[in-house]
Amino acid sequence: MAVPETVLPEHVPAPAHRDGNVLRWLTAYTASLVGDGVYFVALGWTAQRTAGPTEVGLVMAAGAVPRAVLMLGGGVVADRFDPRRVILGSDAVRCLVLLTIAAAVAMTTPALWLLVAVALVFGAVDALFVPAVGALPPRITSPDQLARVTGMRTLSMRLGQIAGPPVGGLAMGLGGPAAAFAVGGVFVAVSLPLLLTTRIRPLGPPGGGGPGPGTAREDLLGGLRYIRRHRLIGPLVVAGALCELGLTGTLNVGMVLLNAERGWGPTGYGWIVGSFGAGAAASAALLAIAGWLPRAGLVLAGTLLTGCTGAAVIALVPTLWLAAVLAAVIGLSAGVFGTLDNALIQTAADPAYLGRVTSVVMLTMVGLAPLSYPLVGAAIGAWGAAPVFMGCGVFAGAAPVITLVSGPVRHAELPRRHPGATVP
Repeated sequence: MAVPETVLPEHVPAPAHRDGNVLRWLTAYTASLVGDGVYFVALGWTAQRTAGPTEVGLVMAAGAVPRAVLMLGGGVVADRFDPRRVILGSDAVRCLVLLTIAAAVAMTTPALWLLVAVALVFGAVDALFVPAVGALPPRITSPDQLARVTGMRTLSMRLGQIAGPPVGGLAMGLGGPAAAFAVGGVFVAVSLPLLLTTRIRPLGPPGGGGPGPGTAREDLLGGLRYIRRHRLIGPLVVAGALCELGLTGTLNVGMVLLNAERGWGPTGYGWIVGSFGAGAAASAALLAIAGWLPRAGLVLAGTLLTGCTGAAVIALVPTLWLAAVLAAVIGLSAGVFGTLDNALIQTAADPAYLGRVTSVVMLTMVGLAPLSYPLVGAAIGAWGAAPVFMGCGVFAGAAPVITLVSGPVRHAELPRRHPGATVP
């Protein structure tokens, strides 16, 4: 069903960018992401000092297995329990693991099995953390602020991705792996008191639609049925999955091979990836400032179509600067689509199912989409970059078609604050 344009009551919470509760959560989220970035640097370099290249790859990939396998179960946990408590527990476990491995590394050279165990624990914790994070925004802000919060959250993610690795590298250089793991643990620890003071509110009538006394399997199947039957969420989830499956491989592995094929080298790759990131960050900033866009469903479909088209033809442009400009357009389009997709799903979903819905969306990103990496690499090796980019773009092009033929998506609107509303 379409999301009608909602006019909120006269007395509403402060806008998200001036809401101390939202800002506390975002600060905690950013600190946790920086800690994650430091952890990955520490884990990789510690593995490199301990074992060979093959073993390093094993350690770095180990966390992806429990993350993908347990992600749907994490959605059930987020819906059964207070998502803030799930996030608190996840961060507490990560903090404890990081400080423990820091102490172990300081006393002795860690065995490979210990690093693999740490990666497995982090992957399992991520499977709980990610759906809970997706379920939390509707509990800390009003529906009309979800697009703004999503934009602010995206900026936090970018900040974490930018700051984490350099901080980890600096800690490694000054104090070695033990210091790096400890610094990561401190950043995660910073998030704990902030999360403890974040207020959340219940959504909907108590017990209305939430997981009942059934088994976890019944709850999981109930969530999948809910997505399949929902006239707005179903098409949005399918469109997002097709986009991830079609474009993730080309925009990651494929972009490296395209630069090698064209002779643009690492510098060219840096320009293209940087332009994409700048476009995505600009879209997040735009929506964080604006907070609302008219005709959200049509804007979502249009930006998705633009992004898929750009990703298909980027392998055809003759010069590096044109490729960089096109990458910025793709990043901008992908950012707007992702923010609107997330906001519309959070607005339309029954809060009792939001954790499970988030887990399905994230599973396509962290579990299924990476499976395209070896396929894209092999295809480019056999046929070259241009036909593979075009083919993947056409495959992903089914996503905007789905959104355009779906009436509920085309007519979807974000909730809007009444111009006369007052902020207490």
